[in-house]
Amino acid sequence: MFELDRITVNPLVMGGKPCIRGMRVTVGTVVGLVAAGHSFEKILESYPYLELEDIKQALAYAAWRSEEFEVPVKYGT
Repeated sequence: MFELDRITVNPLVMGGKPCIRGMRVTVGTVVGLVAAGHSFEKILESYPYLELEDIKQALAYAAWRSEEFEVPVKYGT
């Protein structure tokens, strides 16, 4: 399993949304840019403080989260 050490969650930053290295750039922003067809190079040009590994981990995090599902739990008898 890979480590997502560049993805941070802090309730004081961007309302607790997953961000890149504690910056005010959310995983959703990065994934949305990729989904909209922007190349990694264009994203790195537009956000010069990001690194290639940041984009890769944002995509990995989004893929991991998309595989989660909720299991209903019945309480009581």
